[in-house]
Amino acid sequence: MIRAPLGDSRYWSEWVEYGDERIVEAFETARTPAGDPDYAPQYVFIIAQNHWHQMLSRYSAGCPIADLSRYFPGLLDAWEEAERLGASVWTPEQQLTRHSWRVNYDHYIVCFWLVGLGLAMEIPDDQWQRLLVLIGNEGEDVLLDRIIASRSPARTVGSVLLYPKPYGRLLAAVDAPVDAQASKLEAFVSHWYQEIRTGAKTGSDPQAVNYKHPYWYTYGDENFDGGAYFGRWCVEAVAAVKAFDMDDSQCLGLEHYPGDLLRPNGPSTHSARKEVEPPAVLAVENKVGFWAKLLGRRK
Repeated sequence: MIRAPLGDSRYWSEWVEYGDERIVEAFETARTPAGDPDYAPQYVFIIAQNHWHQMLSRYSAGCPIADLSRYFPGLLDAWEEAERLGASVWTPEQQLTRHSWRVNYDHYIVCFWLVGLGLAMEIPDDQWQRLLVLIGNEGEDVLLDRIIASRSPARTVGSVLLYPKPYGRLLAAVDAPVDAQASKLEAFVSHWYQEIRTGAKTGSDPQAVNYKHPYWYTYGDENFDGGAYFGRWCVEAVAAVKAFDMDDSQCLGLEHYPGDLLRPNGPSTHSARKEVEPPAVLAVENKVGFWAKLLGRRK
């Protein structure tokens, strides 16, 4: 059953398959020294980005939740390689603007998503530790640090909420009495897509770039036919629910709440649509997690 509110089975079959092919082709291209070496780290980082887009695309398409975790090894391999290459290319200023949650709102959101996906899918400890090294920013944010600390108790927790909009609502839900958490969590999810658009403006520090909205925000409004849309899912809420065992019953069925991530064996939390033909589940497990092999090293 298709989970996303947009796209029919033909759309999702086409673009899920294309996404897997693009990852494989990009891995092969990255093995061949060519072009501008200064762009190489960014090119490889985009491969990592393609992996988390593909996880969300497959969720939207209605693929089994158990299939999504296969993308984590390739994601981590590509991101680590991007960091290795970038160490000799990116200036100290570029390193800051690429990695700091405080000045890079997009990066904060992506890290929140990956933490949420990692928690929900209970990725192995070695993958979790690699993810935390890449995420960094320990002690920077009271909310995301607390969520990470639910699995890594030694994590230093920040004292500041870096982006009060929209995340003040989620922090309020986490801190609420148990009997009030469900309604406050619903309020966060219901306002999430609207409020995340301008969240950078509420940040604790000036942003490195001027944001109109997160980079993915208009995917679906723009270039839908080109496959840009991978869904608009509030993975941040799933991260909090998993971390703190919160009641998400009032969120089930909301447009942006990916409740199936926490219910891998079903039934689906999404309402059935008229177009219900599921896309084929593509067997790509031997393709998307092989960056270490291409590099000639084991993870």
